[in-house]
Amino acid sequence: MAILTFLVQLAGATMLLLFAVRMVRTGIERAFGPAFRRLVTDPGHPARAVGLGLILAIILQSSAAVALLVAGFAGAGGVTFGTGLAVVLGADLGSALLIQILSLRLDALVPILLALGGFFFLKSERRDLRQAGRIILGIAFILIALRFLRETMEPIRDSGVLPALSAYLERDFVSAFLVGVALAFVMHSSVAAILMIVTVVAMGALPPGVGLSILLGANLGSALIPVWLTRGMAPAARRIPLANLLLRGTAAVLLLLAVNLTGLAVFGHGMAAGQELILLHIGFNALVVILGLPLGRVVDPITRTLLPDVAGTSYTEVPLAHKSVLDRSVLDRPAVALASLRREILRMEQVVEEMMTPVMGQFTDYDRNRAQAIRAKDQIVNDAFDAVRQYAADIAQDRMRKADQKELRDLLEYAIALEAAGDIVAKSLIPLAAEKDEKAVRFTSDGLRELRTMHDRVLQNMNLASRVLVSNDVESARLLLSEKDEMRHLHRATRKKHLKRLSSGEKVSMESSDIHLETAHALKEFNGQIAAVSYPILFREGQLLDTRLITRMDEEETTR
Repeated sequence: MAILTFLVQLAGATMLLLFAVRMVRTGIERAFGPAFRRLVTDPGHPARAVGLGLILAIILQSSAAVALLVAGFAGAGGVTFGTGLAVVLGADLGSALLIQILSLRLDALVPILLALGGFFFLKSERRDLRQAGRIILGIAFILIALRFLRETMEPIRDSGVLPALSAYLERDFVSAFLVGVALAFVMHSSVAAILMIVTVVAMGALPPGVGLSILLGANLGSALIPVWLTRGMAPAARRIPLANLLLRGTAAVLLLLAVNLTGLAVFGHGMAAGQELILLHIGFNALVVILGLPLGRVVDPITRTLLPDVAGTSYTEVPLAHKSVLDRSVLDRPAVALASLRREILRMEQVVEEMMTPVMGQFTDYDRNRAQAIRAKDQIVNDAFDAVRQYAADIAQDRMRKADQKELRDLLEYAIALEAAGDIVAKSLIPLAAEKDEKAVRFTSDGLRELRTMHDRVLQNMNLASRVLVSNDVESARLLLSEKDEMRHLHRATRKKHLKRLSSGEKVSMESSDIHLETAHALKEFNGQIAAVSYPILFREGQLLDTRLITRMDEEETTR
């Protein structure tokens, strides 16, 4: 019975820790997501890239999240291999430094953090303060989870089970290493996994040597996470996580063998075991950064051999994935047919997102083949829209309930909006990029940054719209519609700043004025079409008035 109680309490502490880390990360991503995109895609010195990765990992509470962000930009051609690898290596070091911060005994701050975060999260109407409340609450939950974990380990430490397990792992360092690999990979959070290891070692529940073997395994496991999560991406996107795995994995195995086979003394320097373990973790990742940057040139051709580009691919080819998913065999079952229709509209949305993602690249480096590929995808959207209308007309109307008919109308409305969004990209934004290239005009650095900010916000909102379409979540729908207001503010701000530059007589602004203003307007209109998915959900729940969101929600916001 004691073992069962221990396992239940351990699972609870672990889940709370994972939830808290995720809560902090999602709050920061929602507040600063577009800024992260701009920072990562901005080229710079490798040392700057390492520093950027370090800061992002501390802010996002996850080196894997940074690796995924970098992989996405590498796949789109926005980040070179060397720069991307430097950012990821820096993120691993930042994650190690974060563990030092979170391992401090700050239990006395928990009530203050709960009160402050809860007030901002539940009572504030401002979006930035609500996200700040989410972040503060997440930090408080991390501290609570660590205290819960320490309390859970106390009884089992004095039993015969843990000492026997510790003795076995002390004799078999390979098993301890594999335990660390599995722990980090299963938890999908190196921060949470290593915090747990450090906490257990600091209590004396595990010997420091066993803790080090598990920690080195967790470093390998955390490097496996982005490799696994990017397995469906293009080869260019997967090479950076793979290079990080090769470097960190090799270093972890070599250090494991050096410590356990040579008797290398790494403990016993007068510090607490948990603190020594943290410093070793920081030192290990710092060493990987120092050695990994020059070795990147060696690893690059290895990753290209393991993950070669797909031969014969051209920008004008239509991917095989762009096939209709409408199932005509279920037309006589409206509920199932509506699910098939929703899936097809989600596919439309994904194609539109593929069209929008490379748009800003066309404004800075116009490529006729890429532009042609984007227009080809617009035809895919148009064909899908025609198929959706025909499919909707063929569903057995006599078997549809009133609620099914309402859902069908809502889905058709959003399909219309997506078709219009695709036209904005193909018939407005791409021609504007072509005109800019033809006239050889350029944007000012401030103007380009403003347009990139709007573009980044659009991509962020497309991801949110996908979640709304799948989940019908009310709070996500509210957030999406509030983002429409944010986009309107961004549009107004860039227009005012552009006119101010014009009034000051700035030549570059004069030459690019029409293109700048029309591009900003097109981005705003595109965002408005994407946000349309939120309207029926908010109307249904009584959360939308004729012209604006109601002031307050009756129910509390759920955290995700």
